[in-house]
Amino acid sequence: MRLAKIQDYMTKNNMPYTYFENNDCGSIDFCHRGLSYHIWEYPAPERGAESNVRCCGRSEDFDDDYEDAILEILKTW
Repeated sequence: MRLAKIQDYMTKNNMPYTYFENNDCGSIDFCHRGLSYHIWEYPAPERGAESNVRCCGRSEDFDDDYEDAILEILKTW
């Protein structure tokens, strides 16, 4: 299971989401306050993620500690 910290946070906070995994990369799609969000993980060796959690209308890349960075944004909601 990939993106485990984010999935755990979303489950504990009753945030419904859909999780897919393909080629050792996780993908999470969810809605919050009527807006659609995504988190797409990149494969190794370039491990990272793309998400629109900071600004729903614009995706951005997250590197290095991408899961923790995305999680910190989710915690501000």
